[in-house]
Amino acid sequence: MNKDLKTIIEPIVSSYHEQGGINHIDGLNLPNKQEVIEITRELLSLLFPGFFGDERLTSENLRDVTGIRTRELYNKLSEQICRSLKYACRRAGECENHTCEENSQRCAAWILERIPELRKILQTDVEAAYKGDPACYSHEEAIVCYPGVFAIAVQRLSHILYKYNVPLIPRIMTEYVHHHTGVDIHPGAEIGEHFFMDHATGIVIGETTVIGKNVKLYQGVTLGAKSFPEDARDIRGHKRHPTIEDNVVIYANSTILGDIVIGESAVIGGNTWITNDVASETTIVIEPPKMRIREKK
Repeated sequence: MNKDLKTIIEPIVSSYHEQGGINHIDGLNLPNKQEVIEITRELLSLLFPGFFGDERLTSENLRDVTGIRTRELYNKLSEQICRSLKYACRRAGECENHTCEENSQRCAAWILERIPELRKILQTDVEAAYKGDPACYSHEEAIVCYPGVFAIAVQRLSHILYKYNVPLIPRIMTEYVHHHTGVDIHPGAEIGEHFFMDHATGIVIGETTVIGKNVKLYQGVTLGAKSFPEDARDIRGHKRHPTIEDNVVIYANSTILGDIVIGESAVIGGNTWITNDVASETTIVIEPPKMRIREKK
């Protein structure tokens, strides 16, 4: 049997030498995906104390628990960010390990310092969910049950790392949410306060999307880019997704593509396809199709 397995193993190993681009051999460790997911959940516990952690929080133990969690998160974040930065340096061919370590510690501290600010913004998102959906009966229900609140919380965390040019980790975080909720928001998207995704499932928001304040999206909305050249490297870093101004409502299954502007207080009806600018205070709808009704004989 061992001899038979050897004939299977050798071609596999040979393929590692022959097909490059999908191997990571003789290189620095990449960020640990499961560790990043665990860090994400622990960051959520800092943002929403008492909702995501296992321990019972009280006024008496709040400071101690927060202190322990913050110190542990700092160490875990520093390690995973350092792995990411070393990976990026190695790809660029100019790695200085001590610089990566210093930058990773600085970045870990930076994201933890932003927790109070993020909590203020997320409070507006929770309030938008509570006020925007008559089926939501409390702020607690919005936090515990609504996939859109979960998705925007993680996206806002990942956006900090994205702005710090940390590779891989922001995408691991948002793809974790994508897997669990069906909501796909790129960490690069810039999203204003009081943001609400009603039902949320199937929403896609691209990397260079800019969304203003008090915007409401329904399920299946796509804020995407038009088809790009065969080599996507030609347009990386360029604005290619929509800008949605303040107080816009976009109904279910609408598709909005390209570097266009949806003006303030516009309303985009369901199942629309938009590739041009929409002026402020405009409502766009598709007229209902004709229906044929046949009675049974």
